[in-house]
Amino acid sequence: MSFQVMLQQLGSGMLTSMLIFALTLLGSLPLALPVAFGRMSRFAPLRMLMRVYISFMRGTPLMLQLLVVYFGPWFLLKIPLSNGYRFYAVIIAFVLNYAAYFAEIYRAGIESIPRGQYEAAEVLGYSRGQTFRRIIFPQMVKRILPPVTNEIITLIKDTSLAFAIGVLEMFTLAKQIASAEKSMIPFVAAAAFYYIFNAVVAWAMERFERKLSYYR
Repeated sequence: MSFQVMLQQLGSGMLTSMLIFALTLLGSLPLALPVAFGRMSRFAPLRMLMRVYISFMRGTPLMLQLLVVYFGPWFLLKIPLSNGYRFYAVIIAFVLNYAAYFAEIYRAGIESIPRGQYEAAEVLGYSRGQTFRRIIFPQMVKRILPPVTNEIITLIKDTSLAFAIGVLEMFTLAKQIASAEKSMIPFVAAAAFYYIFNAVVAWAMERFERKLSYYR
């Protein structure tokens, strides 16, 4: 196999990895907010439910969660599994897992805002929704960007776990090519792809932090 053909195959796998990455962020970042609110709720059953959910997602391996989401419908409900469901199972498992991590980051950011700001907003006549949107949320975003960036970079590397249920992302293709060609070059090329992707994401997040004047 020529080097160009190998790069083309790895590139197709990289597109799959990038799609997993993008869809996970699109699903988990918004989902984490109601989870965080539930975690801080005064309604004890909801608060406990969210605590159990977060604890389970953070306390068990993502690979195990992938297997449960993929094989669960068959073992529990005898629903036939199609090849197309593999990719959907990856997205579902990744979104549920990362929503738990992001929810805890959101919670820490919200709780770091001084209570006096809530009281001042109430005096000014703001509703709870207005207080959060106009006062709390902008400050929260500035404070949580560094830990969110760390989780996003981890997500890029975690996309390789999709191999557990047979999704042909870049790492899986690199292993197959390396085995067939008896060469380490596919792994080196895959490492370069991951590094460049991580570097681009880190650069974009750093620019976003600067735009928000995070360090001022």
